[in-house]
Amino acid sequence: MKIVFTSAFLLITTFLIAQTDQKIYDIIDNVSANRIEKDIKTLAGFGTRHTLSDTVSQTRGIGAARRWIKSEFDKISAACNDCLEVFYQKDLVKKGANQRIVKDVWVVNVVAIQRGTKYPNRFIIMSGDIDSRISDPTNYTDDAPGANDNASGMAGAIEAARVLSKYQFESSIIYVGLSGEEQGLFGGKGLTKYAKEKNWEIVGIMNNDMIGNIKGVDGVIDNRTFRIFSEPVPPTETEEQRKSRRFYGGEVDGISRQLARYIHKNVKTYMPEMNPMLVYRLDRFGRGGHHRPFNDAGFAGIRIMEAHENYTQQHQDIREDNGIKYGDVVEHVNFDYAAKLTSVNAINLASIAWAPPAVKEVEIGGIVEPSVKFRWKKIDDPNIKGYKIYWRDTTSPTWDHSRFVGDVDNFVLKGIVIDNYLFGLSTVGKNGFESPVTFPSKNFR
Repeated sequence: MKIVFTSAFLLITTFLIAQTDQKIYDIIDNVSANRIEKDIKTLAGFGTRHTLSDTVSQTRGIGAARRWIKSEFDKISAACNDCLEVFYQKDLVKKGANQRIVKDVWVVNVVAIQRGTKYPNRFIIMSGDIDSRISDPTNYTDDAPGANDNASGMAGAIEAARVLSKYQFESSIIYVGLSGEEQGLFGGKGLTKYAKEKNWEIVGIMNNDMIGNIKGVDGVIDNRTFRIFSEPVPPTETEEQRKSRRFYGGEVDGISRQLARYIHKNVKTYMPEMNPMLVYRLDRFGRGGHHRPFNDAGFAGIRIMEAHENYTQQHQDIREDNGIKYGDVVEHVNFDYAAKLTSVNAINLASIAWAPPAVKEVEIGGIVEPSVKFRWKKIDDPNIKGYKIYWRDTTSPTWDHSRFVGDVDNFVLKGIVIDNYLFGLSTVGKNGFESPVTFPSKNFR
């Protein structure tokens, strides 16, 4: 049976169903800037973490760094009754794979999986990069402390594991240190291949790359703003899907963009002092990060990072020229800011892992009608409260209006002209947590 509501009720938006959960505030409060500072200093203290650097030393090089990261995940797991599955995932990259691979190298990722109680094969991922570099990307012997790029992101992933391991979730969370980023995103490629082989259902990856700098090269100092990069549509879309977008819309509504909007909304709800910037781009202009291999494979993935970069502290030999101190050293990292962005990750990991799965396919209709029709296949889960329809102006970056429609498999919005808005659907759990929005992929009359 179809449930209909009239235009008088269309003014009701998220406020009717929206709620906050004390656990999310507790997660924010439990993220420690002091622990993050200690971890960044430890990682920078390995001298260099270049992908091709020493793997035998106990105190220097990427080998020592990844063993320390694994030991931290192991400690976290021991403190939560072995709640984490900690292991190395590795691939051999041969000399000449690109100009930055000057010898054969094992690219080794450090993975920690916190299994969900209901959907153990459904994953939301937080990543940081283990490796570092200086001006010459093939120089794997000189000091490359990589304090901000990317000890900050790696420390954030470890800290998120410390905090969230105290909870149980319905879906699984992965905390991972990815290697080989500076040499060609090899760690992400390896883990993506591994995920495909294991048939993981990946909701998305939150790639954290440089989350500790608040003073930009342009002189701007800002400890509240951060960027969320996301591509508009998956590169795996078919020609049929591309043609469909010309007539039905969706140019900025791919799965990665929905993940970005989810994060934006959650941050504005729970951390209103922060200023998340939705950047409609895969990554910075002409540059790349470790979410891209996941995007290439058809998974949702975004990059979270500082808003104001300082290029004198990225990929630079440590030196001082004309009064400018170059190099990615600890003194340039703001640990409180890194903690804030770690909290951004942690609350979204938790929210998605506590939420029910998103509907896989939503159909929409309403051509030449003063109403919009929806239908979808309900998810078989007794803990689902129902479904929520979202809509927004076609020029709006965020979902601005919504209506909870109950535990139904179809709905009609009366008084709304389909031509003037974009629409989506989320799943709402009885615990109040929502899935990311699913954008309609089929049409009907």
